[in-house]
Amino acid sequence: MPVTDTFPVQGVGVGLRRSMLDDARSLTLDDVQFMEVAPENWIGVGGRYGRQFKEYSERFPIICHGLSLSIGSPDPVDVDLVKSIRQFMDEHKVPYYSEHLTYCSEQGHLYDLLPIPFTEEAVHYTAERIRQVQDILGERIAMENASYYCAPGQEMSEIEFIRAVLEEADCDLLLDVNNIYVNSINHGYDPHQFLDQLPGERAKYIHIAGHYDEAEDLKVDTHGADVIDPVWTLLARAYKNFGVLPTLLERDFNIPPVNELMLEVDKIKAIQKDAQLQAVAASASEQNSPGVSQHV
Repeated sequence: MPVTDTFPVQGVGVGLRRSMLDDARSLTLDDVQFMEVAPENWIGVGGRYGRQFKEYSERFPIICHGLSLSIGSPDPVDVDLVKSIRQFMDEHKVPYYSEHLTYCSEQGHLYDLLPIPFTEEAVHYTAERIRQVQDILGERIAMENASYYCAPGQEMSEIEFIRAVLEEADCDLLLDVNNIYVNSINHGYDPHQFLDQLPGERAKYIHIAGHYDEAEDLKVDTHGADVIDPVWTLLARAYKNFGVLPTLLERDFNIPPVNELMLEVDKIKAIQKDAQLQAVAASASEQNSPGVSQHV
């Protein structure tokens, strides 16, 4: 499949964290093509941090990945937060916003991303709230397939729930390949079959990260370790299925020096290049196969 050209950023990105502000100054657009931030961590920030962030937003395309929208919460949508995000995006010329298909508040923030029940009622409720956010922002947003460790009140499968919410809300998908792998181990399903069932036409960009091995049958999504081979394999399959989508390396703690972080960035670039070459070869093979008319 061809490289997507409809998304406002391309290539490979990294999540910008405050602890990286000094070390990452050496990066150029040849190293990473975009950066991602949680707007809640930067809205209203001034002083030295504010000036440093402004320097980055002037040098790199920035996209937003929120932490506290709490789209499945029983509480009303935090309209003030969404309006603040809109202002932040305007100020820093941020072209895109995504969030987690989870909730994290009920009469106060819970400081964890909890699973929305996989039920038809929750589909309608969540989709309506996503549409509300899109109306306030004035643009489509992406929801991320999330890691989860229990499924209270489950009436449908995870993949059925994700597909139904995206369809009813008419929103995009932020595809997290590590979350697919983590969930596949914790809940006993084939990650490749799950990936194949996702609505690729809604996938706009990809997250990849490491996780923690609590036990052989329990993985915890931490973004605090290197990406492992089965997750790299899932990334390659995602490119084969959906095209070479922009891909972001997430690292939230145990963040190595930037030169070490770039080793994984370079691995993403290599997998992207290989997927592009395979797509070109497959296209050429189709053109040259018997029964395909050739025009000269």
